[in-house]
Amino acid sequence: MPETAPTSDSWEYSLYIPTDPRAVTVCRRTLRLILTLHGLGGLLDTAELLASELMSNTVLHTKGPACLRLRFRDGVLQIGAWDADPEPPQPPSLLEELGDAESGRGMALVRACSDLWHWQPLSRMGHRGKLVWCELNAA
Repeated sequence: MPETAPTSDSWEYSLYIPTDPRAVTVCRRTLRLILTLHGLGGLLDTAELLASELMSNTVLHTKGPACLRLRFRDGVLQIGAWDADPEPPQPPSLLEELGDAESGRGMALVRACSDLWHWQPLSRMGHRGKLVWCELNAA
């Protein structure tokens, strides 16, 4: 699919997913299509990695509804994963500190590859939960 010219417009997409490991693939492919259509192909690989890590954590560690949220505003792409578990995520380690650890790499990758990451309590569809998000500068 040809990449279009970047747009300066703000936009937001939300994709609600079931708690199913296959949903992470749906999120990755949806993100790839959205960024391509908005002319943000330069962010594709990093954004896809970040969305995969955030949504994988949601599917693996929580029960109930989840949502991938993509927002672009003022040259910044925000990738968010909402889930119905109000517990905050574990603070990420540095990648070099993980060694051969079998867990903890997801948020360490988010920390290392994004310009900024954070989390906040949030409610959606009548469920309390949290939004874990990160940002990538398009410039």
